[in-house]
Amino acid sequence: MSAASVWVVRHGETEWSVTGQHTSRTDLPLTAAGEHEAHALAPVLAGMAFATVRSSPMQRSVRTAELAGFTPTMDTDLEEWDYGELEGLTTDQIRASYPGWTIWDGPWPNGEQPADVAVRADRVVKRVLDLPPGAAALLFAHGHILRALAARWLRRPVSDGRLLALGTATVGVLAWEHDAPVVDHWNVPPAFPAPNQG
Repeated sequence: MSAASVWVVRHGETEWSVTGQHTSRTDLPLTAAGEHEAHALAPVLAGMAFATVRSSPMQRSVRTAELAGFTPTMDTDLEEWDYGELEGLTTDQIRASYPGWTIWDGPWPNGEQPADVAVRADRVVKRVLDLPPGAAALLFAHGHILRALAARWLRRPVSDGRLLALGTATVGVLAWEHDAPVVDHWNVPPAFPAPNQG
């Protein structure tokens, strides 16, 4: 039987996800649309037997988990990439000071470096892999940390998370094929059927 797998869910819409403002430690609530998105996750995730359900302690992630039907354990390793001085700014605003900037390439003034994010992501991956073979974990968190986590699951550098777009209230499944880590599903909105676990 394959090693444990992990289902990842990005939180529902917030005011700043709509405006494109980078949101890390600012603890924003879900919008009404974000709550609707989170409710829509419930039938996608229902019926799965998760060995553990964990969430970033930010209210947007916790509330998404609750509206999807779960009471998660808080996990600070699932907090969003710390944007430091760039918190609350849009990419265009940041690029006025740092032309060509991306979160993957930096700079990160008074924020987390990719190596710091990799350490946190690796701890999450290890906790999943410590579960019994065939078990599944469910994680509620944020766009950039989940993209970084997926990259680390694939044994790639954090910067490869740039290749994995992730919308609000979407689901991804990181699993195994022929003993190799794979992306089974990614960026699946709740209107789509749940991934086949057969």
